[in-house]
Amino acid sequence: MQALSRRTWLAWLATSAGVVSAQTAPARPGIRLRLEVGAHVLTATLTDQLIARDLLSLLPLALSAKDFGATEKVAYLPRKLTTHGAPTTHTPVAGDLCYYAPWGNLALFYADGKPSPGLVPLGRFDGSTEELRGPADVPLRITQIR
Repeated sequence: MQALSRRTWLAWLATSAGVVSAQTAPARPGIRLRLEVGAHVLTATLTDQLIARDLLSLLPLALSAKDFGATEKVAYLPRKLTTHGAPTTHTPVAGDLCYYAPWGNLALFYADGKPSPGLVPLGRFDGSTEELRGPADVPLRITQIR
Protein backbone atom coordinates (compact mmCIF):
# COMPACT_ATOMS: atom_id res chain seq x y z
CA MET A 1 0.00 0.00 0.00
CA GLN A 2 1.35 3.42 -0.96
CA ALA A 3 2.06 5.84 1.89
CA LEU A 4 -0.18 8.91 1.95
CA SER A 5 1.43 12.31 1.81
CA ARG A 6 0.76 14.60 4.75
CA ARG A 7 -1.31 16.91 2.53
CA THR A 8 -3.46 14.01 1.23
CA TRP A 9 -3.97 12.65 4.73
CA LEU A 10 -4.93 16.10 6.11
CA ALA A 11 -7.36 16.66 3.22
CA TRP A 12 -8.98 13.29 3.88
CA LEU A 13 -9.18 14.03 7.59
CA ALA A 14 -10.72 17.48 7.05
CA THR A 15 -13.30 16.11 4.61
CA SER A 16 -14.17 13.18 6.87
CA ALA A 17 -14.57 15.43 9.88
CA GLY A 18 -16.79 17.85 7.95
CA VAL A 19 -14.26 20.69 8.21
CA VAL A 20 -14.23 21.23 4.44
CA SER A 21 -17.42 23.02 3.46
CA ALA A 22 -19.82 21.85 0.82
CA GLN A 23 -18.86 25.01 -1.08
CA THR A 24 -15.38 23.59 -1.76
CA ALA A 25 -16.38 19.97 -2.29
CA PRO A 26 -15.26 18.47 -5.59
CA ALA A 27 -17.90 18.32 -8.30
CA ARG A 28 -20.10 15.25 -8.29
CA PRO A 29 -20.85 13.74 -11.65
CA GLY A 30 -24.43 13.97 -12.79
CA ILE A 31 -25.54 17.42 -11.62
CA ARG A 32 -26.96 18.27 -15.02
CA LEU A 33 -29.74 20.51 -16.20
CA ARG A 34 -32.02 20.47 -19.21
CA LEU A 35 -32.86 23.98 -20.38
CA GLU A 36 -35.64 24.40 -22.92
CA VAL A 37 -35.05 27.85 -24.41
CA GLY A 38 -37.84 28.60 -26.83
CA ALA A 39 -37.73 25.76 -29.36
CA HIS A 40 -34.16 24.74 -28.44
CA VAL A 41 -32.95 22.25 -25.84
CA LEU A 42 -29.61 22.85 -24.13
CA THR A 43 -27.89 20.99 -21.31
CA ALA A 44 -25.57 22.31 -18.64
CA THR A 45 -23.45 20.82 -15.88
CA LEU A 46 -23.47 22.52 -12.49
CA THR A 47 -20.51 22.74 -10.16
CA ASP A 48 -21.16 21.08 -6.81
CA GLN A 49 -21.54 24.08 -4.54
CA LEU A 50 -24.13 25.33 -2.09
CA ILE A 51 -25.63 27.91 -4.46
CA ALA A 52 -26.06 25.30 -7.23
CA ARG A 53 -27.85 22.97 -4.82
CA ASP A 54 -30.08 25.89 -3.81
CA LEU A 55 -30.99 26.34 -7.49
CA LEU A 56 -31.78 22.62 -7.73
CA SER A 57 -34.25 23.00 -4.85
CA LEU A 58 -36.34 25.33 -7.04
CA LEU A 59 -36.65 22.94 -9.98
CA PRO A 60 -38.60 22.52 -12.14
CA LEU A 61 -38.80 26.17 -13.19
CA ALA A 62 -40.81 27.90 -15.90
CA LEU A 63 -39.42 31.39 -16.51
CA SER A 64 -39.15 34.05 -19.18
CA ALA A 65 -35.69 34.90 -20.51
CA LYS A 66 -34.83 38.22 -22.12
CA ASP A 67 -31.72 39.41 -23.87
CA PHE A 68 -29.34 41.61 -21.90
CA GLY A 69 -26.42 43.51 -23.37
CA ALA A 70 -26.17 41.28 -26.46
CA THR A 71 -24.12 38.84 -24.35
CA GLU A 72 -26.62 36.89 -22.25
CA LYS A 73 -30.18 35.88 -21.60
CA VAL A 74 -31.44 36.70 -18.11
CA ALA A 75 -34.30 35.10 -16.21
CA TYR A 76 -35.55 36.13 -12.78
CA LEU A 77 -35.93 33.42 -10.16
CA PRO A 78 -38.89 33.24 -7.76
CA ARG A 79 -36.51 33.95 -4.86
CA LYS A 80 -32.87 34.85 -4.31
CA LEU A 81 -30.33 32.05 -3.93
CA THR A 82 -27.88 31.70 -1.07
CA THR A 83 -24.46 33.09 -1.95
CA HIS A 84 -22.72 31.98 1.26
CA GLY A 85 -19.15 31.02 0.40
CA ALA A 86 -19.57 31.82 -3.31
CA PRO A 87 -17.13 33.95 -5.32
CA THR A 88 -17.91 37.67 -5.14
CA THR A 89 -17.02 38.51 -8.76
CA HIS A 90 -16.68 36.65 -12.03
CA THR A 91 -15.64 37.42 -15.60
CA PRO A 92 -18.07 35.41 -17.74
CA VAL A 93 -17.23 33.66 -20.97
CA ALA A 94 -19.55 32.24 -23.59
CA GLY A 95 -21.09 29.05 -22.23
CA ASP A 96 -21.20 30.11 -18.58
CA LEU A 97 -24.35 29.62 -16.53
CA CYS A 98 -24.31 32.16 -13.70
CA TYR A 99 -26.38 33.80 -11.00
CA TYR A 100 -26.37 37.58 -10.59
CA ALA A 101 -26.92 38.08 -6.86
CA PRO A 102 -27.82 41.82 -6.82
CA TRP A 103 -30.85 41.26 -9.07
CA GLY A 104 -31.59 37.60 -8.26
CA ASN A 105 -31.47 36.38 -11.85
CA LEU A 106 -29.92 33.57 -13.83
CA ALA A 107 -27.53 34.64 -16.59
CA LEU A 108 -27.04 32.38 -19.60
CA PHE A 109 -23.98 33.66 -21.48
CA TYR A 110 -23.67 33.23 -25.23
CA ALA A 111 -20.81 35.76 -25.51
CA ASP A 112 -17.93 36.83 -23.28
CA GLY A 113 -18.71 39.51 -20.71
CA LYS A 114 -16.92 41.95 -18.44
CA PRO A 115 -15.83 41.38 -14.82
CA SER A 116 -19.01 41.62 -12.77
CA PRO A 117 -19.19 42.02 -8.99
CA GLY A 118 -22.03 39.89 -7.68
CA LEU A 119 -21.90 37.41 -10.58
CA VAL A 120 -21.55 33.82 -9.35
CA PRO A 121 -20.65 30.98 -11.74
CA LEU A 122 -23.00 28.00 -11.38
CA GLY A 123 -21.70 25.81 -14.17
CA ARG A 124 -21.20 25.52 -17.92
CA PHE A 125 -23.33 24.63 -20.89
CA ASP A 126 -22.36 21.27 -22.36
CA GLY A 127 -22.40 22.50 -25.97
CA SER A 128 -22.93 25.56 -28.10
CA THR A 129 -24.97 28.47 -26.79
CA GLU A 130 -25.57 30.04 -30.21
CA GLU A 131 -29.28 29.21 -29.88
CA LEU A 132 -29.48 31.86 -27.13
CA ARG A 133 -28.47 34.72 -29.47
CA GLY A 134 -31.10 37.19 -30.48
CA PRO A 135 -33.15 40.03 -29.05
CA ALA A 136 -36.39 38.11 -28.54
CA ASP A 137 -37.79 37.18 -25.14
CA VAL A 138 -38.18 33.40 -24.92
CA PRO A 139 -39.80 30.94 -22.53
CA LEU A 140 -37.28 29.06 -20.40
CA ARG A 141 -38.00 25.75 -18.69
CA ILE A 142 -35.33 24.22 -16.45
CA THR A 143 -35.35 20.68 -15.09
CA GLN A 144 -32.75 18.39 -13.60
CA ILE A 145 -31.50 15.47 -15.70
CA ARG A 146 -31.49 12.36 -13.53
